[in-house]
Amino acid sequence: MRAHSQQVSSPLSGEELRRLDAHWRAANYLSVGQIYLMSNPLLTEPLRAEHVKPRLLGHWGTSPGLNLVYTHLNRLIRSRGLQALCIWGPGHGGPAVVANSWLEGSYTETYPDITRDAAGMARLFRQFSFPGGVPSHVAPETPGSIHEGGELGYALSHAYGAAFDNPGLLVTCVIGDGEAETGPLAASWHSNKFLDPVRDGAVLPILHLNGYKIANPTVLSRLPESELDELLKGYGHEPIHVTGDEPAAVHRAMAQAMDTTADRIAAVQRAAREEGEMERPRWPLIVLRTPKGWTGPAEVDGLSVEGTWRAHQVPLSAVRDNPDHLRQLEEWLLSYRPQELFDEHGAPRPDVLTCVPDDARRLGSTPHANGGLLVRELPLPPLERFAVPVDKPGANLHEPTRVLGDLLEYVMRETAGRRDFRVVGPDETASNRLQAVYAASGKAWQARTLEVDEHLDRHGRVMEILSEHTCQGWLEGYLLTGRHGLFSCYEAFVHIVDSMVNQHIKWLRVTRRLPWRAPIASLNYLLTSHVWRQDHNGFSHQDPGFVDHILNKSPEAVRVYLPPDANTLLSVADHALRSRDYVNVIVAGKQPCFDWLTMEEARVHCARGAGIWDWAGTEDGTREPDAVLACAGDVPTQEVLAAAQLLRHHLPELAVRVVNVVDIARLLPSEEHPHGMSDFEYNGLFTPDKPVVFAYHGYPWLIHRLAYRRTGHQHLHVRGYKEMGTTTTPFDMVVRNDLDRYRLVMDVIDRVPGLAVRAAAVRQGMEDARLRHHAYIREHGVDLPEVADWTWDG
Repeated sequence: MRAHSQQVSSPLSGEELRRLDAHWRAANYLSVGQIYLMSNPLLTEPLRAEHVKPRLLGHWGTSPGLNLVYTHLNRLIRSRGLQALCIWGPGHGGPAVVANSWLEGSYTETYPDITRDAAGMARLFRQFSFPGGVPSHVAPETPGSIHEGGELGYALSHAYGAAFDNPGLLVTCVIGDGEAETGPLAASWHSNKFLDPVRDGAVLPILHLNGYKIANPTVLSRLPESELDELLKGYGHEPIHVTGDEPAAVHRAMAQAMDTTADRIAAVQRAAREEGEMERPRWPLIVLRTPKGWTGPAEVDGLSVEGTWRAHQVPLSAVRDNPDHLRQLEEWLLSYRPQELFDEHGAPRPDVLTCVPDDARRLGSTPHANGGLLVRELPLPPLERFAVPVDKPGANLHEPTRVLGDLLEYVMRETAGRRDFRVVGPDETASNRLQAVYAASGKAWQARTLEVDEHLDRHGRVMEILSEHTCQGWLEGYLLTGRHGLFSCYEAFVHIVDSMVNQHIKWLRVTRRLPWRAPIASLNYLLTSHVWRQDHNGFSHQDPGFVDHILNKSPEAVRVYLPPDANTLLSVADHALRSRDYVNVIVAGKQPCFDWLTMEEARVHCARGAGIWDWAGTEDGTREPDAVLACAGDVPTQEVLAAAQLLRHHLPELAVRVVNVVDIARLLPSEEHPHGMSDFEYNGLFTPDKPVVFAYHGYPWLIHRLAYRRTGHQHLHVRGYKEMGTTTTPFDMVVRNDLDRYRLVMDVIDRVPGLAVRAAAVRQGMEDARLRHHAYIREHGVDLPEVADWTWDG
């Protein structure tokens, strides 16, 4: 089968074709060598079993196609002087990307011991998928990569995130046909409706259809070409097809396709930037069809391999034990004619490297793939400019996220010239009370607009699409290429990106151990519209478990904050936006909330992470507390303070300590988390032997898990969300989950020795209040006046 593209003429001379093919063959040879060999890298002696790794790990199937793309991207970059980045979606193509970065020299510059000679080649081969070596996927260790290939679906959204606010950058994105079946990838095709051809870069998707996943055919590869074209055109692209298995013809078609797409992209940008074209462009896309495992063994043990799912991983699996497999491997390696590609010392010959760009234009050396080299400090203002006044605790109410919105509007305005800050979220910026940002930047939008629309802006930096996956991918790509941002989301639905944040945390953990990877801006989540204020939307909108998920991850990379009011939210957000190499999760309410701390008090309290609110308790400093009321989260804090107030009124002789926790990791031992407390600190705060009633924002067992090793754990009683959700009143939500003030007073009475008998009448009064509440809301549909109109009178 010969190759074809939609363009007939070829831009390649015979000499150019020969050199491109040499580069491609060299990359294929190095890819196979990484999977199989641990010595004899240039086959200077007959291949023997001991030259082969005892465990064969890696993926050959997609590698030759990726090598073809890398080769032709090199040509395009060099011939046109482009700044380019490539997202390698088929992460199983690790051998290909490593091979190419070694050929171009960026790998050796990053890892000087992997020299570009026979000895370095041997180390390159041995380290791949080997104990103490490098992973089999395109990983953080791979120069030029910003995309972990261990999980599929995020490549295209990462590519668009990298292109936003990068007007001089071409981001190529290779999408494997297995990845093209995932939900996140399907949604991310719509990213082109948000790409501004004036102020953003360009994204060139290359849909690589080699026909198979691990064991099954792929959907898009089996569609008729006309049906596939209709799908891609519906997404807003103009596809160019490159199909074949004869190398020379494929090279010619691929070079023509690359030139055509570059011309079209340049024309789109020129029309928008110089001629004022306002219509949304149809961006080019390449559909590349080559056989899975191309140029590998056609048949093994009587079964077809090349062009089938059997080529996915290791086509020859018994090389050490099966002489026929060993022979086939040697023939396979020699088919690339390595003596033409590498000199007697093992260095790539000059003809192999003629397509390689220079210096930082090499794909493995672009600073856009090491975003910490480009990141700048955000222009964050003094927080007093936005702080709410607090003359005394609980005297006033504010919507915390609305207050934060004013700060974000300032940051958005101050970064208008340099364009390195974005706010993303799934259609919830205004719902989450952050609409102040619209005064500095509208919502990015390139599609059709109507008169009724508000705040849509072709050049906007507020990003909204009802796909949490796409929001996450955009922001990750944006951060990894050296910018800043915030992801605002309803708390219950951020779980949609659980798997994506897993990969980002793993990426951060690995990059912290790579000295050549400069720290990037943190991935910051603002989770609001939270469980305790979703009484109107009901059970489907109530889930506080993302915090549990995050705190299972690498302690060095994750932080979780539960600010109890507006000023603490400002302090926490300021810290998160300044930080590097973290995933920061901030859970804060958007409904009116009491103001507890002044800005200066908030700073100190947030820096401490957990502390005693002496103004809220009844300790007099002469004796230990009889009980500790602890809280984490805005609604739990209000309920604890209301409970403390009830105890003061009904049991004034009781010494109650109130502890508020902002940084939830403070509960961990210091040896388990950088923010953890020593046992000495923990016991001083919570006491080693007094009852602790802890009102927590999320699932109560998380607090037990964090504190299970503490001396006083047997005295710890946690109240939190117990999946008792419904559509009801705000206070009924806390009552249903036993987090309410009356239940907390009862818990204290039940747990302080000798108090159950002495305070039986008080306890009965608390139970009566709960019963009165149930009757009242069923008759009136709103909370009891004593709850709805409650204020702090301490």
